Amino acid sequence: MNRDGVRKSIWQEEIKPFPAAINFETEYDVAIIGGGITGVSTAYQLQKSGKKCILIEAANIGFGTTGGTTAHINNFLDTTYSEATSKFGLEDAVLLYQSTVDAIGVIEKNISDNQIDCDFEKKTAQLFALDDKQSKQLDDILEGAEKVGCQMNLINNISFPIPFVRAVEIPGQAQFHPIKYIDALCRSFLNFGGTIVDNCFCKNHSEEEEWIVVKTSKGTIRARNLIYATHIPPGVNMLHFTNAPYRSYAMAFTLKNQNYPKELGYDLMDPYHYYRVHEINGEKLLIAGGEDHKTGHSEDTGVCFTNLENYVRQYFDVDVVKYSWSSQYYEPVDGFPYIGKMPGTSNVYTATGFRGNGMIFGTISSKIISELILTGNSPYKKLFSLSRVTPIACFTEFVRETATVVTDFIKDKLFVEKVSSLAEINEGEGKVVAYEGESYAIYKEKGGRVHVLKSTCPHAKCEVRWNSAEISWDCPCHGSRFSVNGEVLTAPSVTDLARIREKDL
Repeated sequence: MNRDGVRKSIWQEEIKPFPAAINFETEYDVAIIGGGITGVSTAYQLQKSGKKCILIEAANIGFGTTGGTTAHINNFLDTTYSEATSKFGLEDAVLLYQSTVDAIGVIEKNISDNQIDCDFEKKTAQLFALDDKQSKQLDDILEGAEKVGCQMNLINNISFPIPFVRAVEIPGQAQFHPIKYIDALCRSFLNFGGTIVDNCFCKNHSEEEEWIVVKTSKGTIRARNLIYATHIPPGVNMLHFTNAPYRSYAMAFTLKNQNYPKELGYDLMDPYHYYRVHEINGEKLLIAGGEDHKTGHSEDTGVCFTNLENYVRQYFDVDVVKYSWSSQYYEPVDGFPYIGKMPGTSNVYTATGFRGNGMIFGTISSKIISELILTGNSPYKKLFSLSRVTPIACFTEFVRETATVVTDFIKDKLFVEKVSSLAEINEGEGKVVAYEGESYAIYKEKGGRVHVLKSTCPHAKCEVRWNSAEISWDCPCHGSRFSVNGEVLTAPSVTDLARIREKDL
């Protein structure tokens, strides 16, 4: 499996393993955990700047969200500039916009410097309101964008066959092939003398004098700086209560009429739909996404794909569904990502809370964290600080997300289904079942083989829930995900679900 789910993404054919560096050295300036756009971009920047770096990935490069993104590169964000101004003030909203401009500049420079062929294209985006309520939202978005200098122009027509009441175009956007991009950065990182170790699981770290000791499945290393580019760092910390895990769904279609829009497209529904076109193996494909929900909070994740497909078929002349996949991202309570040094540590850094803008914030993270390590400062240090004081305007959202996590702990005890025997589980189905006072996560393969696991997530003791779309066990509290064998697919858990032999029941 090359991604953290059983469904194949549109980018997945480009995912390849790197030569294993089993006998890596023991001391480094920087250890980077996580081989997505955040970890790879940061490792490249630091190694190029003269630091001795090691990049550790639990599976293969692009295994997580970067292998499942739809790879929109935007200077307008899920957190609108009007919201940013309201919560943080105009000065910080302008700085937020500048971070998007810088991020696009970093991507373009990386492509130019390394002559990367990753299908990078500059694009114009179209943002459209489908009803009067959304039209008012669009007015607010326009007003906020104008204040920070983000260009948006009202237009009378859009390139998408979707009825709308009002729309704007936004120049200066882009798209690319995310795996081709980070694969090339990895090779440049290696050429600069960096070390990549994939299929290597980071178990934990400890801070000892001037060194950070990192224990992995392939050995122990020491580093002066440690970067967790894994969404949420392992262990239980405040980030679990200020960031909520969500899943988003994507599909790629061929169109009978070949009427593929040239622009990027977004509506203002909640959750919103988003569109773009990419050519794979000489064939144009319309990529559509949406149907987002909090991880572990959909009773039937397969229905999310059905709903998305049905919605697209209403408006587009769909021929064949070529790909369908889902991916995970994190929603911060105040709308801004958390990028920088972890409070209470000496030199441990992380980056999370990117919402639906992972390509932008993953890239700007490489600039911010590199600057913090190299110089101790960054223009964005305070803006994205992990220890920033959350404005009072965000307190309600903080309480809501925290309450949701607490509620999940309580619901878990009620969620365990009372099943009298394994015979009540159908082939291809997973369920959490109660047996003699204990609860188990049980999956029955086609053919009858049964996988039995303890259902309690090792991270914070929530009960996992079955994800029928990706054939995985997902934790609703903090987003840890596990295979049917119990192996960790997605952090923050660093421990597998306990496996139980049938005869132990």
